[in-house]
Amino acid sequence: MNIDYPFHFGNDGRTARDGDDNHIRDMIEQVLFTSRGERVNRPDFGSSLMQMVFAPNSPEVATALQLSIQADVQRWLGDLIEVQSLQVTSVDSTLNIDIVYLVRATNEQQRAQFISAV
Repeated sequence: MNIDYPFHFGNDGRTARDGDDNHIRDMIEQVLFTSRGERVNRPDFGSSLMQMVFAPNSPEVATALQLSIQADVQRWLGDLIEVQSLQVTSVDSTLNIDIVYLVRATNEQQRAQFISAV
C-alpha cells in the first residue's frame, strides 16, 4: 500500500493512497525537503537542501548541492530508482531541481521538478 504524501484522508474516510509513480515522486520529495536530524529513528535521513535557506544563492552553491542531493537520493532510494540526471540551477532566490530517473521495477523513465526558495 502506497500512502499518499503529505498524509491525509481520502474521500472514503480512509488513509489516502497513491499510485506507484506518484509514490516514488513523493519519496524523492521527502528526501529533498527533510533535514538531517529531523526524523527520530533515522537521524541521517534527508538532504542538505533546507540548510541552504539562509545561504547566499549562487551557481557554485547549486553545483555543490547537486552532488550532495544526488548522493542522498541514491543512498535512500537506490533500490527503487536509478538517477539518470540531476540538475540544480540557481535562479534569483530559488533553486530549481530537475531529476530524471529510471524506475527499477518497470524500467520506465520519469522526470520530477522541485523548487526551493533560498
